[in-house]
Amino acid sequence: MKTDDVYLRHILDCIHRIEENTKGGKTTFLSTHTFQDAVLRNLQTMTEASQRLSEELKTTEPAIDWNRMAAFRNVLVHSYLGIDLEQVWLIVERDVPALKLAAERMLRRLS
Repeated sequence: MKTDDVYLRHILDCIHRIEENTKGGKTTFLSTHTFQDAVLRNLQTMTEASQRLSEELKTTEPAIDWNRMAAFRNVLVHSYLGIDLEQVWLIVERDVPALKLAAERMLRRLS
């Protein structure tokens, strides 16, 4: 059985890949299918890993809407033809940085 620290490292790896694939900015992201595919896949993997974190650990970061993240995972997996890339960009800009900071804090707490 994997532990919280493994899932947190996995989340942070996905975030780093998202950062790499969006460093060209919004215009590049919206015009490049390869970057879109990479970001969407890493968002999916990241949200999967977040669902496997213990509830006890998630309560240490109440500012993160863990339920909304789980719902977003379902959209990514089941509504792939209807994904709004503008909305994905907003999530990358607004929510991913906050999750990165939260995951780093949680990982430090576990050390």
